[in-house]
Amino acid sequence: MRRYRRARGLNQQQAAEIIGVSSANMISRWEKGWSVPSGINVFKLAALYRTMADVLFPNLTTILRQKILRREKRLLKADSAKAA
Repeated sequence: MRRYRRARGLNQQQAAEIIGVSSANMISRWEKGWSVPSGINVFKLAALYRTMADVLFPNLTTILRQKILRREKRLLKADSAKAA
């Protein structure tokens, strides 16, 4: 996220004010990966930084996609076994 913020020429305080969060500390914690913004704040950041939401959190996106695919495969396998 830091790269996108800097590309827009914003400091953390400016980004915080624009998206309506209480302090630059929140932006800092999100950029360092210490916490994850709420869903609405993810979309606000994506709009501010002119990118898609999943691009802001590439590692989290990869982990979540892998988990979803594994669960989907298990479910579909179990459903096809029941149908047979």
